[in-house]
Formats: sequence, structure tokens, C-alpha cells
Amino acid sequence: MRAVVYSKYGPPAVLRLEEVAKPGPKAGELLVAVRAASVNRTDCGFLSGKPRFVRLFIGLTRPKQSILGCEFAGRIEAVGAQVTTFEVGQRVFGYNGVNFGGHAEYLTIPEHGLVALIPAGMSYAEAAPSIEGAHYALNILRAARIARGQNVLIYGATGAIGSAAVQLAKHFGADVTAVCDTKNLALVKSLGADRVIDYTTEDFTRIDDDFDMVVDAVGKSSFRRCKPLLKRGGVYLSSDLGFMLQNPILALTTRLFGSKKVMFPIPRDTRDDVDFLKELMESREFRAVIDREYPLDDIREAYDYVASGVKIGNVVIRVENES
Repeated sequence: MRAVVYSKYGPPAVLRLEEVAKPGPKAGELLVAVRAASVNRTDCGFLSGKPRFVRLFIGLTRPKQSILGCEFAGRIEAVGAQVTTFEVGQRVFGYNGVNFGGHAEYLTIPEHGLVALIPAGMSYAEAAPSIEGAHYALNILRAARIARGQNVLIYGATGAIGSAAVQLAKHFGADVTAVCDTKNLALVKSLGADRVIDYTTEDFTRIDDDFDMVVDAVGKSSFRRCKPLLKRGGVYLSSDLGFMLQNPILALTTRLFGSKKVMFPIPRDTRDDVDFLKELMESREFRAVIDREYPLDDIREAYDYVASGVKIGNVVIRVENES
């Protein structure tokens, strides 16, 4: 099968499109013929091996996994022994944040892993980027105990995490203020935001409002800047470690001092979250925003674009095969 592989950390130039052995499903596994995948921040981080401490988990001197791609959508080609909940021919999408493998024509994933049937009427390209950013957003909002009627600000509302956070916060009944640039105001409004602030013309940290929760979905702000926006007992959350790893440190220290807190939740990968997102996709309360699509052959270009930090929503990879 064709697969995009890498054997050392570095820029997208280290990626190679090669013929490799096609995997076979072990007991309890599904073999999926991949039709679409995505390139996201997780993939870029594993490719570069940065921040460097992540290499303690993914390989100190070289990557343990040679094929990236943590999100995928495709058709089940074969099932291993003892599989009972899926059948050959079914269309599925999923998140494989441990073994990756989406940037190839085939991958295997445990039957009880983060995988679900694609909602009826949805294409592979639409389904593939529906979990990575959304499950981070879901973990953040749940950790802060989002509740109906809360006032929530989401900074960076056009990324994979931010665009999902806007939709999920509205699902939970929050009043959402979203921050983005001029060209994406209409997009963010279409996602359900009650109020949209254009950061190119207005400093969102100076608006006359206060919030139960401020979510920095792109890691470009700070607790210091956003603290005045928080109500007493309010929470600041970020998808990024922050300058000098300040956000995990602040998550510990602000628990002890002051009425305004920082939270830095460690995301949990659960099948329940995938099933929950699938239900929202079926009810049209959530959709993955797609910026661009690239063929597998142009995956280096896709990584370059994602790494540039200007993407809107998600970047999809089209994986072609005959099955």
C-alpha cells in the first residue's frame, strides 16, 4: 500500500511517500481502507518532535510510529476474530491518537477504539476531520463544567478547536462571544456565536463584559491579559502550554490563590466522546469546518500550510484506493 512515512523528526521535507506492507487486522481489530484523513496540530507536533519533552512518549531519538495521521474516514475491508460490533463494508470515521496511521491507504484500529459509523449522507472528507479538534474542545468545556446560561468567550474561533468550541458551547446552552478576524466574521456567526468580535479592529480584552469562562483555542493570549474579563470564580483555559509552560504551572498555583483560576485539562480519549460527536453531527449541531483538501501526493504542502498557523478549521487529505 502507499503510505507517507518519516523516520526522523523535522520539517515536512522529511516525509516520504512509499510502498509499505499492508497491515492485517488482529483479533478485535478493524482493517479500514482509508478514503480521507486530516493534517492537524497533533500531526505537526509529532512530525517536529516539539516541544521536545513529548519525545519521552513518542521516541527519544526517532519516532516510534512511522506513519502519522490521527484522524481518518474509510470503509471496513476486513475484521479480526471476535469483532462483533462492526461489519465489512461499513463506512467509519475515527481518531487513532496512539498508533496514528491515517496517512496511508489502510490502517487498523481496535473495535472498541475511537471509531464510529459515518452519519448517513456525510462524505468521507466531511467525516474525517470531525474528532481531533472537537474532542479537545469538548474536554476543555467539560473540565470547566460548562452550564446553560454561562457567558463564554472563545478566542481563536476559526481553528479546529475554536470552531468546534463555539458549536459545542452553544449545544450546552452557553452565551458565546467569539473572537476572529474580519474575513471570518460570517463563518463564525454561522457556527452559532451570539456575538463576534473582530480582533483586527477591537481589543477583545477591553470589551465591557465579563465571562464565566475564557477559552484561548489558539494559545496566542495569556491569563494575565484575559484575567480582567473573568467574573469572580471564572476560569481561563488554553489549548497551548503557554510561554515558559506557564499554563500548567498557573493551573496549580491559581487553585491556591485568588478567585479567578487557570485550568489546563489533560484530554481523555474516550469512545463516548466520539459517539457524542456523532450524535451532534447527525442532528446538525456540529460540523467540522474544512479549509482545504489535498491529495496524498501533496501532503508536504498540506503540512506546510497547517504549520503556517493561518488555516481555517481543518485540512483534509484525500487518500485514493480501489476498495
